[in-house]
Amino acid sequence: MDTLNAALQSWLPRAAQQVERAPLQTAVEEIGRVEAVGDGIATVSGLPGLRLNELLRFENGSLGYALTLDAGSVGCVLLDEGAGIESGMRVTGVGDVVRVPVGQALAGRVVDPLGRPLDSGEPLAAERLDPAERDAPAIIDRDLVTEPVQTGLLAVDALFALGRGQRELIIGDRATGKTAIATDAIINQKHSDLVCVYVAIGQKSSSTARVIDAVRRHGAPQRTVFVVAGASSAPGLQWIAPFAGFTIAEYFRDRGQHALVVVNDLSKHAATHRELALLTRQPPGREAYPGDVFYVHARLLERAAKLSPQLGGGSLTALPIAETEAGNLSAYIPTNLISITDGQIVLDAKLFYAGQKPAVDTGLSVSRIGGKTQAKILRQAVESLRLDYAQFLELEVFTRFGAALEPRVQAQIARGQRIRAALAQPQYAPLPLDRQVALLLALQGGALDRLPVERLPAFRAALDGWLAGEGSGLAAAVAAGAALPPERRELFVRELQALAATLAAPPGPA
Repeated sequence: MDTLNAALQSWLPRAAQQVERAPLQTAVEEIGRVEAVGDGIATVSGLPGLRLNELLRFENGSLGYALTLDAGSVGCVLLDEGAGIESGMRVTGVGDVVRVPVGQALAGRVVDPLGRPLDSGEPLAAERLDPAERDAPAIIDRDLVTEPVQTGLLAVDALFALGRGQRELIIGDRATGKTAIATDAIINQKHSDLVCVYVAIGQKSSSTARVIDAVRRHGAPQRTVFVVAGASSAPGLQWIAPFAGFTIAEYFRDRGQHALVVVNDLSKHAATHRELALLTRQPPGREAYPGDVFYVHARLLERAAKLSPQLGGGSLTALPIAETEAGNLSAYIPTNLISITDGQIVLDAKLFYAGQKPAVDTGLSVSRIGGKTQAKILRQAVESLRLDYAQFLELEVFTRFGAALEPRVQAQIARGQRIRAALAQPQYAPLPLDRQVALLLALQGGALDRLPVERLPAFRAALDGWLAGEGSGLAAAVAAGAALPPERRELFVRELQALAATLAAPPGPA
């Protein structure tokens, strides 16, 4: 006892000195309460100092963010399932907005919009946390779009080329190959320096799994990030998903690298935005969408840009996907997205069901920037291909009446049939640039006019060996990126004619 008393007497003066030195100040912490919860929305009271879009933490650890600020309550969008949230539960403001982990550690991973792993892999070692919503680069911080994005699809690269920093909308009816085009574009970056981010919003788990599996089998999964907010995810996660995907891609862009973001799809994102707006009693507008739906997608897609050399020269290319009903491009959301983006690839259901894949409608599709980025040799090889194909489609209508055709018209129709067959392409089989140029030279030079249409796949397959041997000069010219002199072009066309002649005859019996 004496020892204890002695110890206390020696400790008390030191403790008193520490108390005297300790700064005394008041600390205020706002604590709110859940008033009501349901359908992914919680109404919270008691947080008068909360800011718009501020992150909220519930007593059970669930997260949400403030969507609306009313006089006595806050409309909170849940970022987790609301099963464990009840009326009367404590809520506190985190003091920060929604942030997303970014860094090289995300490459090859499947994560949700908050960066939580969905692939049963190791926890992410993110470099930092960046806000999900960020300002788009200013005009002075941007540079001209001058470098191409090769998708490996002849119908896109030849007719509607894309550039690094462009926003190109992929639009069409349900099940017409929109996801297939985007997936092939990601797969074709296997031999490029682009980092790809695939964002799935409200998609079925089986559909997302097919895309992930295809990229892992055919592409470069080590340079691809998958951000998944499935159909069963909370509406708040689905809403924040595209913004999170852009933030992840901007990490690479700001380091001077090049990124490609596929958003699948913005129609479901708009429906989620409408759902959240109606649940929080925001006034509805056209088709019950709130008045800010255009601004939501505009501020998202404006983040795609090519940065100036002073900022590293990186780029972020966006391929948003939108769904139409019965091919109606004049609907509210498709009209908005077409006006925001730098062009659109329109898919036609009739072409798809007729077996023409990718079912690109060459009359309605357009790229307002990418043509300037096209390689000179590819632009030279394309020439009047789009015009020839458009004339063929018009002439083909008259052949249904069985009228006798002039030889010149018959030749145009035969050329058009081969153009259509050349534009058809199986999935997961992107064409390298040298094969695209060779195929276009053969089409434009008339080398395929006498080749039966059914033999065109054999000709396409034979181009590999030809480019490795007799056509190595063309492969070298494609790699150099310079235009072909007329005499060299004629030489390559004659060689391609000879190659087509060897395949014109049907194969003999085994």
